[in-house]
Amino acid sequence: MTRREREERPLPAHPYRDSAIVYGIMAVILVVIAGITGGSLVKAAGVAIVFWLVASAWSWWKFRGRIQERALAAAASVTDVEATGAEGAVRPTGGTANGTVNGAVTGNGNGDGRGAETGRTES
Repeated sequence: MTRREREERPLPAHPYRDSAIVYGIMAVILVVIAGITGGSLVKAAGVAIVFWLVASAWSWWKFRGRIQERALAAAASVTDVEATGAEGAVRPTGGTANGTVNGAVTGNGNGDGRGAETGRTES
């Protein structure tokens, strides 16, 4: 069985703040329900605080991971763009052993700087 890939959802403008607010509202609802049903408000408040802390921490951890993933992906794409030319070909970083740079002959490969195109040969 293969795991379905998660669709790339946009991040909210304020992911940490929004998740803290949502879980805070849920914690308040938990205390209100405990009060309506005659439960202990002290216990309900304790459970609500623990719920808010755990849920917020989990949510923040997941958002932080997604933000870091996107930052790494963006950095990798910038590196890919820098490593490729406008046509998408990889740009060479220097000469090769046969004395070529960007396809032009720059030497005879012996390191003496004389080009093979000059017709000179070593004696």
